[in-house]
Amino acid sequence: MDQEEKMKGFFSILLLFLLPQGLFSANIQALKPEFAAVVSEDARLVEIARDLQFTEGPVWVESKGKGFLLFSDIPADKIYRWAQGEGLSVWRTPSGNSNGLLLDSQGRLLACEHGGRRVSLTLDSGEVVTLCDRFKGGRLNSPNDVALGADGSLWFTDPPYGLSKQEESEQPASYVFRLARETKEPAAVVDNFDRPNGIVFSPDKKVLYISESGKPHHIRYFRVAGKSLEEIGVFATISPGGPDGMCMDVMGRLYSTAGDGVHVFSTDGILIGKILTPNNPTNCCFGGKEWKTLFITARPDVYAVKLNVKGLP
Repeated sequence: MDQEEKMKGFFSILLLFLLPQGLFSANIQALKPEFAAVVSEDARLVEIARDLQFTEGPVWVESKGKGFLLFSDIPADKIYRWAQGEGLSVWRTPSGNSNGLLLDSQGRLLACEHGGRRVSLTLDSGEVVTLCDRFKGGRLNSPNDVALGADGSLWFTDPPYGLSKQEESEQPASYVFRLARETKEPAAVVDNFDRPNGIVFSPDKKVLYISESGKPHHIRYFRVAGKSLEEIGVFATISPGGPDGMCMDVMGRLYSTAGDGVHVFSTDGILIGKILTPNNPTNCCFGGKEWKTLFITARPDVYAVKLNVKGLP
C-alpha cells in the first residue's frame, strides 16, 4: 500500500468518528463522468431506522403538504412510518407480512402481502380490502412488488419467497401479472422468470423493467403493448449479488439494489455509478423535498441520501 492510499484510509476512519451518530460518508463510486449529475461526491448517507428485521418496499407519501415514508418489515408483520423531525413509528400491524408498497392513482396504499398471498388496497376509511389473491383457481404465491400502469392497471411479480415450509405453491410458474382496473383476477403477462422481483416503469410508462433475483441475476425490459408485453432483452446484469427492488429518476436512469449498494444505470443500460451501503439493500424509492432524496431499505436498517436529481413517485 502506497503513502497516498494509507492517508486516504486514515482520513476515512477519522471522518467516521467525526460524523454524528447515524450519519455515514456515502461511498460514492463514479464509474462514468455523468454520475456527477446524479449525486455529489460528499453526499452523506443518513441512517433513519436501525435494528429492525427485514425492511422492504419503501414508498413516499405526500399528505396535506407534509411528506412521510412508509416501509415494510416483513417478518415483524409491520409497516413503519418515518417523517423528518418525528422519527419512526408503527403505522400498521399486522400488515399481512407486506413487502412492496405503492400508491395507486388516488394516493391510496397498495401492498403486496406475503402472509395474505394477495395484493391489498387501503381505502380512505382505513379498511384493507383484497384486490386479487387467486389466478385460475389457485392462490397466488406471495406477491412481491408492484408498479402502476398508465391506464391504472397494476403489474406485479409473484415469486414464492413468502411461502412458509408448510405451504405449497399453487401456481405452475412464478408469473408477472397484470391486474386491470375493476377486475378480481389478474392476467399472466410473463411466465419465464425464475424469481421475478422488482418492477418499475419508465417515465413515459412505455417500458417495463423487471429484476430477476433468481438465476441469472439480471434485469430484463419489455415494451408495453396494451395489455401485454414485448420483450426487448436484458437491460443489465447485476454483480455482486442480485437485483431486488428498483426505482427510476425523471431522466429515465434506473436505480437497482445489488449486493453492495444501489447501482445506477443510464437509459442504455450502462452502469454509471454506485451508492454503496453498510448493509445489503433490498429496495429503494425517491421522496423528500422536491423528490430528490433516495430512500434505501437494507435488511435491518433504512438509509436516506440526498441526490442532485429528481425521482419518479
